[in-house]
Amino acid sequence: MRIAMIGQRGVPATYGGIERYVEELGSRLAARGHEVTVFVRTNYARERPPTHRGLRLRYLPTVGTKHLDAIVHTALSTASAGGSKFDVIHFQGLGPGLLAPLAQLLASAAIVLTVHGLDHERGKWGWFARQVLRTGCLASARIPDATIANAHWLVDYYAREYGASLHYVPNGIAEVARVEPGTITQDLQVEPGRYILFVARFVPEKGVDLLLTAFSKLSTDLKLLLVGDSTFSNEYADHVRQLAKTDRRVIVAGFVYADALAELFTNAAIFVTASLVEGMPLTLLTAAAYDIPIIASDIPAHREALGSSAIGHLLTPPGDSAAIADAMAATLQNPNKAREAARKNRERILAHHDWDSAALRTEQVYEQALAAK
Repeated sequence: MRIAMIGQRGVPATYGGIERYVEELGSRLAARGHEVTVFVRTNYARERPPTHRGLRLRYLPTVGTKHLDAIVHTALSTASAGGSKFDVIHFQGLGPGLLAPLAQLLASAAIVLTVHGLDHERGKWGWFARQVLRTGCLASARIPDATIANAHWLVDYYAREYGASLHYVPNGIAEVARVEPGTITQDLQVEPGRYILFVARFVPEKGVDLLLTAFSKLSTDLKLLLVGDSTFSNEYADHVRQLAKTDRRVIVAGFVYADALAELFTNAAIFVTASLVEGMPLTLLTAAAYDIPIIASDIPAHREALGSSAIGHLLTPPGDSAAIADAMAATLQNPNKAREAARKNRERILAHHDWDSAALRTEQVYEQALAAK
């Protein structure tokens, strides 16, 4: 099949879960013999190779603002894909999926959409943008020839709210590389096993400010390492950086990629996420693959991934900084028990989240959509 991936910023993936999803899934579809074209935003690509991991890359410009970046590039990509003979046009996310009707008008391809989360609930959007994305949520249940969800809770949500039947295809976990200390000791001045790790963009729904408030209440000499930065949410990111400056134990590392990021996961004492909204976050799955004790907000995505709340994989009420502080203290007081529980949870999660299996299931969705078309 000739497949177009539209809606992601691009590949090679640096920051962004959807970008990692497209790279890992698309490369495996390409390895299965399909021709996969990924549309890349020129403001995301540092370099412009024609291919990456078997994927064909097509570069198009956009307007680099919070409200126009995704939709302008999606529109240009959809118009370009409509002029090509693709068998499948695969949209990523609710916002880009608003252009599915245009794809149906311009192309005979099967239209597939993956729901990565309920974007209208994300705190970075204003009222009008949320209403548009809410419309996109309804449209995603009705317009595409097939709609994929990467979490059971999303499948249940669509069945309950729209009476829609979505295809369940869980995200995978890429093989993890364990990297000996280097960057953390030389560049970040932290010791292996002596820091708590957070990895995400600095946007309101990630709850970075909640985590900082919680950490300020914690009596420990461990560091808090914040890995991430802003993508158009500069006011919130500036607020996070100002909060971080009030505690000498907090280190803001910015975006970190590839082996350096693997090193940070390998040597972390705890991984913490305080997100208020998620679909099925790849950073959480990655942390689990490194058997790091995890503390996560008790939202549907985290509950589905981690199962019950216990030492090693504790769930805290969303928005409750005191509970996050208590969970960090409990984990630090029981390090051996927490690590052993994390190892056991790792095996369960790895058994369920496999990119090769995800590629096979997605291929089957494509075939069904084409047959129905």
